[in-house]
Amino acid sequence: MDFSPKWIAWEITRRCNLRCVHCRSSSELVVSDHPDFPVEEAFRIIDDIASYAQPVVVLSGGEPLMRSDVFDIAQYGTDKGLRMCMATNGALVNDDVCRKIIDSGIRIVSMSLDGSTSAVHDDFRNQEGSFRSVMNAAGIFRKYGVEFIINSSFTKRNEEEIPKVYKLAKEIGATAWYLFMIVPTGRGEEIMNELISKDKYEDILDWHYQMEKKEDAMLVRPTCAPHYYRFVLQKAKEEGVAFERRTLKFSTGGSKGCLAGQLICLINVDGDVLPCSYFPKAAGNIRRQSFRDIWENSSLFQQLRNFKSYKGKCGQCDFVNVCGGCRARSYAVTGDYLDPEPFCNYIPKKVRGES
Repeated sequence: MDFSPKWIAWEITRRCNLRCVHCRSSSELVVSDHPDFPVEEAFRIIDDIASYAQPVVVLSGGEPLMRSDVFDIAQYGTDKGLRMCMATNGALVNDDVCRKIIDSGIRIVSMSLDGSTSAVHDDFRNQEGSFRSVMNAAGIFRKYGVEFIINSSFTKRNEEEIPKVYKLAKEIGATAWYLFMIVPTGRGEEIMNELISKDKYEDILDWHYQMEKKEDAMLVRPTCAPHYYRFVLQKAKEEGVAFERRTLKFSTGGSKGCLAGQLICLINVDGDVLPCSYFPKAAGNIRRQSFRDIWENSSLFQQLRNFKSYKGKCGQCDFVNVCGGCRARSYAVTGDYLDPEPFCNYIPKKVRGES
């Protein structure tokens, strides 16, 4: 596997206008301790990244549109040859914002939609009117021809909404729909009891597989569910069918489950470089080291790329090269990111005593 950076999420602010129950960011609770960095530092970071690689860079937060210079940052990245994208909750999107998205070279935008009605979505987002904001933003994006992705996070409180949200994402014109299986990080640590059970997890993966086989218009993908890559191989073999997955043009290009610290990473507002958006352990800091030094020499990243170092059944699994388990979920649940994926029911052949 070629461990080169393909996709970087970049938290350019901790400020946010919502307080979502599962969010990795702590929004205004700690924003004073994690202030926005100046735009000059943003330009330096872009120069650093662009001197080494040409990944997709997703401007994230918090809510990136709360920075008045977000489009200056996007434009600078575009001029350096980076493929700039943005993640927003949609509340601040209007015609002027949409024109600036286009002018600054932002290629695609992602928004979160966690329910098919305002009652469900607004409850999940802890903000009345947030569903209406997503619907409004989707309409504006369609008006200006801006492609957008819908990300949907699920716990016990909204798991029955999955088919309905998929249908709605398609109806509002999303280019892709990503089903997120919650990793309890940030305020998400408070929802451990809301996590979907192992057995239900497998049922959801099966539903997604059956749906994906028929879906030919919208790109679909479960996220933070690396064992789906194992599940798909097993089901396709069992059914005797050829299963081909389509790829989003701004995707990681990866062909395995967990890509944390392997093809993707997160740079937070303090300059820490983390394996992914849900993995709260730094590999280094871009204010003190070059991005290349962190990416190539971090002991954390090197461990994540050494699949033989994985413990328990993950380390013995016949699907470790296509799955790898969610390292962030292992870290959140057990405190050891090399421990087995806690939400996987599969028993590897070696564990079963098979060759």
